[in-house]
Amino acid sequence: MINNTMRGKKENYHTIQEVADTLKVAYLTVYRWIQDNRIQAYKMGKQYRISDNELSRFIKSSKYKNDKKG
Repeated sequence: MINNTMRGKKENYHTIQEVADTLKVAYLTVYRWIQDNRIQAYKMGKQYRISDNELSRFIKSSKYKNDKKG
């Protein structure tokens, strides 16, 4: 995890592997989400970084909605 301070706020960035471990999915799954623009990442050299804010947004947007009435 990388920390970045912008305007007094601390921003954390995670590698693809850290995100995969957090969400309990494969590295390649997170990589594909980045390639499909489902999750935004910053590319630094040959590595990607995903911010805490983007990870939170992605998780909220992926929430399962059960609309069945029964």
